[in-house]
Amino acid sequence: MVSNLLHHLNTQKSMESDVFHPMVLRELVGVLTNPLSIIYQQPWLTREVPVDWRLANVMSFHKKGHKEDPGNYRPVGLTLVLGKVMAQIILSVITQHVQDNQAIRPSQHAL
Repeated sequence: MVSNLLHHLNTQKSMESDVFHPMVLRELVGVLTNPLSIIYQQPWLTREVPVDWRLANVMSFHKKGHKEDPGNYRPVGLTLVLGKVMAQIILSVITQHVQDNQAIRPSQHAL
């Protein structure tokens, strides 16, 4: 799973607060898969996500209209790529669990 997620990283995304550019992570998939798999197991065992993965650098990005109007900006939290990969792993595991155990029945949500 880690290998697949690293291989499909978007290399065009901003790396504002990252140590590693997504392109570097993508190029080193073969070398990084095992160490990252071990690192990603630790939060499962300790039930504690590293602080660095929870922090975000909040930036203001212009939406539309006049740039002088503060209401025309939206806050965006830039987080570490490795934290985003961990979030994708968690999402995948939860989604698989819900599907396997039929935790959400068709009658529980509207079409």
